[in-house]
Amino acid sequence: MRSKDQWRWPRMSVPATSTYDAHIAPPSRLEHVCAVLPHGPEVVSAVRRRARTVLAQWRVPAPTVDDALLVISELTTNAIVHALPPTVLRLSLPEAGSRRTLRIELTDTGPAPQRRPAHDDPHPAVYRENGRGTDIVAALSAQHGISRHPERTTRWAVLRMGA
Repeated sequence: MRSKDQWRWPRMSVPATSTYDAHIAPPSRLEHVCAVLPHGPEVVSAVRRRARTVLAQWRVPAPTVDDALLVISELTTNAIVHALPPTVLRLSLPEAGSRRTLRIELTDTGPAPQRRPAHDDPHPAVYRENGRGTDIVAALSAQHGISRHPERTTRWAVLRMGA
């Protein structure tokens, strides 16, 4: 287990402004990538804290931050439980017409080997505490999906910016 000081998060890169490049339009997209994440239960809260800091720096409205943190928690937990490390979280604010959106992407190296289901489970699926993450992501996002590539899988969600 790593201590809090051992986490390595890259800094958000912000273009420098000088009188020389002042005539250049500001970037239409802000992006932050959280470094490769090990798998473990402590990762979810660390990722949530880092995302909260980045979203505050970007001045994302509080209702959108709340929804985003829940989506990030669900996607991170899904990766920890069902996929192989490493995992990378990418947050971005792309322009979507005249509205701003927040895009959340979580990329892992693909599905972990399946565990055999317990056929003697006395509780029906409706009473289980897990298995609802995708429904939560769908309810909170304007769009969501999965992009599969030969050596990685990206789960993504787009949230509209609320006031």
